[in-house]
Amino acid sequence: MTELLTLTPAAARRIRDIGAQEGRPLMLRLAVDGGGCSGFQYRFDLVESAEPDDHRIERDGAAALVDDISVALLKGSQIDFVDALAGAEFKVINPNAKSSCGCGVSFSI
Repeated sequence: MTELLTLTPAAARRIRDIGAQEGRPLMLRLAVDGGGCSGFQYRFDLVESAEPDDHRIERDGAAALVDDISVALLKGSQIDFVDALAGAEFKVINPNAKSSCGCGVSFSI
């Protein structure tokens, strides 16, 4: 599954850092939900364990999980972490998105 989605070094580092701050290993769960101003929206959660239908993406000792349904909408995407003046956030760079809203959380296919 790692060929379908990737984690950037910055995203992997942030996942590891959050786990270290919490004192427990955590994984980033990325899902696509219906809604948002463009039709679909990304949802991020931190979890301790995977679900049976999760695909696991690993890099540098960090892991992200994507459910089987969301994978089709995220094929070829990159999960990044951006720490900018406007704020720090996980971000999806999705080549399948035809358009997205200004905040980058909502997109259409």
